Amino acid sequence: MGTTQLESVPEPKYWHLKTVLTEALDSEFSVGEILPNERDLAARFGVARATLRQALEQLELEGRLQRRRGVGTTVAPPRMGVSVGSEQHAWPGGPHDAWHAVDCRLEVPPAALAEPLVIAADEAVHVVRRSRVSRGQPVASELLYIPAASVPDLSGIDAPSGAARARAVLRELQRLELERQENAVELGSAGADEARELDRLPGAPVLVVTTRYIACGRTAALSVATYRADTCRLTFGDSGGVEIHHGPERQAS
Repeated sequence: MGTTQLESVPEPKYWHLKTVLTEALDSEFSVGEILPNERDLAARFGVARATLRQALEQLELEGRLQRRRGVGTTVAPPRMGVSVGSEQHAWPGGPHDAWHAVDCRLEVPPAALAEPLVIAADEAVHVVRRSRVSRGQPVASELLYIPAASVPDLSGIDAPSGAARARAVLRELQRLELERQENAVELGSAGADEARELDRLPGAPVLVVTTRYIACGRTAALSVATYRADTCRLTFGDSGGVEIHHGPERQAS
């Protein structure tokens, strides 16, 4: 990387620095290569470390950089493409669902979810944990909240916990007639549990896709799926499903 000092520009200094760093990433670094430490980078560009961190955080958000535990900041590969939900009317756990069931437990969901789930604040629901892997790399984790009223016939299933229990709950859920599903996407940051599951650092940018599955005029299930923002580019197709695509584009749409 060059050592040219940054001159006064009308845009924020960290944004101009991001542009300079992007050019250096394209011309001088390869995928997976570790960047110099923050002290060296800040000295080379004549900026405060706080300014440098802002630029690095923006590049991470755009998928150009990855911060890895015990490794440092590396140049990220292009965002990978995986189909998230190409069919609008499909229960989770169907034949074309690429998510992997991990566990299922009875838990009281976060208070903010009680209202959309139409349950009492202290009512336990089935919480199915699932993961998504692409090219050997974790790309998403999901918590699927299912009220007991949506799967009333579970008492006869001999699968008290684990992935088997999760699959049993999803099979029972598919007995309902799905009327529609509603998706919402927002930018967030990874908490400790999410960061561990996605092999990211806490606070790493993520895309949170919340999906309400409606049956019998009520919320039969609520999915909160967390995607790595450095890996995924989300678009919405005609079907209403969410897809992630390969491509040279760096902006999340």
